Amino acid sequence: MRTERLVTVAGYLAGFGLLFLIWHLAATTLVRSTLFPPPGPVLERAWVLIEDGILQEQVIASLKRIGQGFLLGSAIGIPVGLAIGSFKPVRWMLEPWTEFFRFIPAVAMITVAVIWFGIGEESKVFLIAYTTVFVVIISTAAGVGAVGRDKIRAAQCLGATRLQVFRLVALPATVPYILTGMRLAMSNAFVTIVAAELVASNDGLGKMLWDARLFMQIEDIFVALVALGMLGFATDRTFRFLIRAFAGRFNATV
Repeated sequence: MRTERLVTVAGYLAGFGLLFLIWHLAATTLVRSTLFPPPGPVLERAWVLIEDGILQEQVIASLKRIGQGFLLGSAIGIPVGLAIGSFKPVRWMLEPWTEFFRFIPAVAMITVAVIWFGIGEESKVFLIAYTTVFVVIISTAAGVGAVGRDKIRAAQCLGATRLQVFRLVALPATVPYILTGMRLAMSNAFVTIVAAELVASNDGLGKMLWDARLFMQIEDIFVALVALGMLGFATDRTFRFLIRAFAGRFNATV
């Protein structure tokens, strides 16, 4: 297991090394433009921003908003998804709402969020929750529907009540699906927070991108992009680890 992890980490490092090599070659031999700097100057600028504490402030501001909105959206989406997947009357009532709002992107709701909540933190948290909740609802409901009927019948034959079947059979088997939905929702949250911070914010990676564009600070733009990519990669690996752990525990395939 330890050897497998070392091989995985080595593969990730090799992949990132290849990415930066291609970036360097493209910037120095193909494009050769001040608008597309090679990785060297970008990493140097990133180090300066880290020493000054600026990059950490922007990262923390964005992650705080993402975390608050993501947890709020998940806290709403999981029970709603469980209800939709478990009870047909709830499904008939709430599924049209879910499908209706799911196709209205969070970016389109930015104006509404600013009108309702102003340009403070509440509007950004609302947008993250909005982009999270419907993905989690659909994934959770799908997980409940995918529970093997043979397992449910076996539990019923052993005398389990409907509540016990839900708590001991359906819910554990649904956990990997819930985590999968949360994983997908997290990628949407990163997209949404950048758009929200571009419109109205005093800090965050989106604000950093906006200011860098205004003042043509090209290195700062790429620093923000690399930071977003690395944060997203780390978050996605965390969710993949959790999904595999729960899938193995409950003998589910995700």
